[in-house]
Parts: sequence; structure tokens; C-alpha cells
Amino acid sequence: MNNEIANAFSQIVKEKNIEKEQLSEIIEGIVISMINKKYGSSDNFEIFVNLDKGEIEIYQSKVIVDKVVDPVNEIDLESARKVESSLEVGDDFIEILDPMLFGRRLITSAKQNLNQRIKDVEKEVIYSEFNNRIGEIILGDIRQINRNDIFLLIDRTEALLPKNEQIESERYHRGESVRVLVKEVRKSARGPEVIVSRANPKFLIRLFELEVPEIYDGIIEIKNVARQSGERSKIAVFSNDKRIDPVGACVGMKGIRIQAVSKELNNEKIDIIPFSTDPATFISRALSPAKPLKVIIDEDNKSAVAVIADEQVSISIGKGGLNRRLTSRLTGYNVEILKESEYTAMIQEEKEKEVSLEDLEGIRPSIIQKLHLADVYSVHDIMSLGRDGLLAIEGIGKKTADTIFEQIEE
Repeated sequence: MNNEIANAFSQIVKEKNIEKEQLSEIIEGIVISMINKKYGSSDNFEIFVNLDKGEIEIYQSKVIVDKVVDPVNEIDLESARKVESSLEVGDDFIEILDPMLFGRRLITSAKQNLNQRIKDVEKEVIYSEFNNRIGEIILGDIRQINRNDIFLLIDRTEALLPKNEQIESERYHRGESVRVLVKEVRKSARGPEVIVSRANPKFLIRLFELEVPEIYDGIIEIKNVARQSGERSKIAVFSNDKRIDPVGACVGMKGIRIQAVSKELNNEKIDIIPFSTDPATFISRALSPAKPLKVIIDEDNKSAVAVIADEQVSISIGKGGLNRRLTSRLTGYNVEILKESEYTAMIQEEKEKEVSLEDLEGIRPSIIQKLHLADVYSVHDIMSLGRDGLLAIEGIGKKTADTIFEQIEE
């Protein structure tokens, strides 16, 4: 082999991002395959590959015999002494083979095999590299835009930005550079498929890590994220240092940090929520910009009811219910919204249910008995009937009805 082949090997190593040791193993395996095809076995062969010099050396070990029966493993004494005169029958003999002895067809096949093996190794290298970069933000150039999918070029590797991983309100143009999150790497017959995302919540987390040093250093923790890409996100943060305000650190001086993240996400609105271990407090904060009057927790069913002032109900629910849904995803509780007026009415109704007829003063036992016969046992029952319904009960006149309602009002 010559310097031209050595340069070719070096170019393969450089362009295909393959380690020299890997290429040496591939070439050695191909030569062994050639030997097996020609001789039926490679047990008595040794191969040495020197990529720097562009050399492939093939050594065949034989035993010296008087009469050759097995030419693959034996050599006659006369032929052996042509190389070294001191050799005797029974000695080992090493023969150096010229690769060209394998014939043009085998060598052509070996070249094809080498190209295929290099492609396979290249695919494994790409898969391994991007598999180790899952969750990392990288820069890619838009190479092709289909109806739904976008193909990016990242370090000479094609990556796919599917429709569902794009920011819906964003418009992309061929040739421009975009930052994306490596979401996953799939193995396929065509090679590794690198799937990237701009809609994934982890993309938002990584952007904050880049913009907020306190998050990167672990002083501030991101406890959870709820995101509707391109519209609104809620991110719960907690400070491990009481001297540092987690919300202030994420917003930055004059809002510079949060604005940088929002701009990268096509002006997506971002709510920074102080995390709390108390569910009611956490849910109350998460419903921002609304301010609940009260939050009732049902721990068994992981649900909650937030009582909201009537004029703030639409804000708490959000456009298309988005604010409520993001709050539920962020806190882990199914949050329902209840108007203050409805809550007050419910409380009043419950109080009425708790007041029995016997608790009312000035009502004779005989009247109470008549009400019981009509299945009326509480103030709530009377209020449900109304004045006309009460007068319809046998033995209840207008004067008695007035007395009953006066006692209820008191």
C-alpha cells in the first residue's frame, strides 16, 4: 500500500468521524472475510493494519512437510528453503501474502463491504452522539420545509422538527438558524432519526438555565412547568437560599431575563410562580393573574375548588380555559373555578339545612308535627317550598306561615 491509500484512510477517519481503531477493526474484519471466501478458513492467518502508512499485511502460518496434502496449512521443504535455507521439515513457516492475490472480484466486493461498514459505523456514531445530547439545546439551520415538518442541518446531521414540536404561532424560513431541544433519537432502517423540539416544556427549562445563573448553579430549583407553546407557560420555582428571591432572579433587572426567554419563544407569556408545599397556597399563586378568595382542597381525589370574585372569574379561567388547565398541570390538582356569589349561596343553603324546625322559636309542636307529616324537617325544606308551598300544607294558615318566616329571618 502507498501514501495515497494512507491519505484515503485519514480522510475517512476525518470526514466520517470514525476512530482509527474502529476503521482498523473494520478493515481487518473485511480481510478475514476475504480469506474465508478464498481459503475456507482463516485460523492460520494474521492481519496487521497500519492506517498511518496505508499498509495491510497478511501473514499465513504453515507447517513444512515432505509432501503437501493441505496447501492452506502446509508447504513443501523445497519451497520453504527458497526463502530461508536453514529450515527443516516440521518447522513453522510464515508466508507474506499480497492482497492482490485475492483477485479483482474479491477486492471489489471488499471495497463495497468497507463502504457499507463505514456507513453503519457512521450511523452508530451519530446515534450515540445525539443520544448523549438528549435534553440539550443546539443550533440548527433550516434546510427544508415540508407541509408539516421541518428538516434542520446540525453538525452535518439532519434533524427533524415535527409539526407537533413546533411553536404554532411561529413562522420558519429556509436558511435561518433556530435553537431547538434534542428530544429523542430513533433507530430506523435509513439510520438514526434525530427528533428536536421547540414546544417541549424542557426547552423552556433549558432556556431559563441559560439566562438565570442561579438556576444553573442549583441555588434556584425549577419544581415544575406547565406549557402551552406559543401562548402561555407557568413555571414553579423555589430558592434554596432564603436571601435570594426566586421570582426576582428569574425575571431579572427590569425583566431582562424573562424577556429574553419570552422572545426566544415568539413572545410566549410566562408566569413565574413561587413554589409552596401547601397545596392551597400553591394553587392560589398558580392561578395568577387571578387572586382567589379561598381554595378548598380535596386531597383524596387530588382536586381543588378556587373561590373567585365574580369580576375575576374570566381571568382565572383564561382564554379557552387555558389558565385553569395550566394551573391544574402545574400543581397536580384538578382545579375547578367557583364564583363568590355561587359559593355564598351554597354556604347559606348548607346553613339552612343544618337548622331544624325545632330550632325555630314560637312555633307550636302541633305545627311542627303537621310539617313533618308533609316531609318538611328543616329551614331548607321550607325555603325550597316557598310561601305558596307552605300554605298548601293542611293546617298551615297565612298567620302561621308569617310567623314561621319571621322566625327564619331572625
